Amino acid sequence: MPQIHFLDVTNRDGVQTARTGLSKFGKTMVNFYLAKLGVAQSEIGFPFLFHEVPYVRAQLALQQAGAFHDLRLSGWCRAVQGDVEKAAPLGLEHYNLSISTSDQMLRGKFRGRLDRAAVIREMVAAVRAAKQAGVRTVGVNAEDGSRTDDGFLTEFAIAARAAGADRVRYCDTIGGDTPGRIGERFAALATATGMPVETHCHNDLGMAVANSLAGAFGDLAAGQDAWINTCVNGIGERSGNADLISTILALRHGFGVPENAIGDPIDLTWARRFAAWASYAFGQPLPQHQPGVGVNAFAHESGIHADGALKDHRNYELYDDDTLGPFPADRHARNGRLVLTGEYGGLAGFRHVMDDLGVDVKDEDLAFKLVQLCNAATGRPLTDDELRLIATYPDELALLYPGYTS
Repeated sequence: MPQIHFLDVTNRDGVQTARTGLSKFGKTMVNFYLAKLGVAQSEIGFPFLFHEVPYVRAQLALQQAGAFHDLRLSGWCRAVQGDVEKAAPLGLEHYNLSISTSDQMLRGKFRGRLDRAAVIREMVAAVRAAKQAGVRTVGVNAEDGSRTDDGFLTEFAIAARAAGADRVRYCDTIGGDTPGRIGERFAALATATGMPVETHCHNDLGMAVANSLAGAFGDLAAGQDAWINTCVNGIGERSGNADLISTILALRHGFGVPENAIGDPIDLTWARRFAAWASYAFGQPLPQHQPGVGVNAFAHESGIHADGALKDHRNYELYDDDTLGPFPADRHARNGRLVLTGEYGGLAGFRHVMDDLGVDVKDEDLAFKLVQLCNAATGRPLTDDELRLIATYPDELALLYPGYTS
């Protein structure tokens, strides 16, 4: 039976969000949390960019060491053969290759440099280059797919499959799609191509999660697996992307959703820790009403609701509070007397913090240097999970900072 999988794009689309940012160590932590949640794949970034190379090498080393469990690491490239050939030697096994397909983009973005035939030629050459380099799976992104007419979108997807692509990503780039429309388009495209169509939905109309589910159900109706793009806390360009936790909750608890629709081994007990960490790391407050992970998600005050919830919480709650895991209580957030470790800390403070966390430090000298470097990169106190990752995988994380830890 076809199922739905998650391909999270926080480390690509999420970090492109205006007025925010994330260090390479922060991007590493996103992969750590996605692995803990049981998400299938993380789009980790842009391997053709020079400043991403040490980070990509560190992620692959961490994956090899078992830090990310079964999480698949994928790169994003323009559907340009040269970009793919530049990135391929790093050894990522999964890629998404992107090019615009709508007439609006042909006119307003490419401005005559590429027509429809040229778009397909560029895409096909990029897919073939990736497959020739030994890449296991390739997704081809139809940027602005929601404004691409059915005929050309189908032609584009069929050409991608013929070149060796495994999926086509339908990008609702400007967030204008609606659930009924996108569901029908996904079903038709998946049927015509015989391969999964991947959702990439923006939230400009507040429908990114609804559109993602509708698109995925179109895949299932066509007998194909579905892949949903998400971002933690719904971050992303402009009004954001489909929120990871909301999408999982909708698939688990939404009325009429097929039983066992999710194909990934999701563990939501990490949800609150991930959401709170992301809010802290990105410097973006988490709304109190954020589904599942906001502080008001299970709060009741009005008389009727409070009375009903006290009698049986299921009267006014769709899912159980404890399924989301605990809110973090990190030591750096404690009040009163406190010793931290970071950029300007000493060895005594480092040892005190690690002992307090009960962490077995693999290589004290290297881990101490990494604490200083990671704190300098983030500009904020390191969290308990960050410190534990440093203590456990110092050799692999040292690849983030070539020349600084030897």
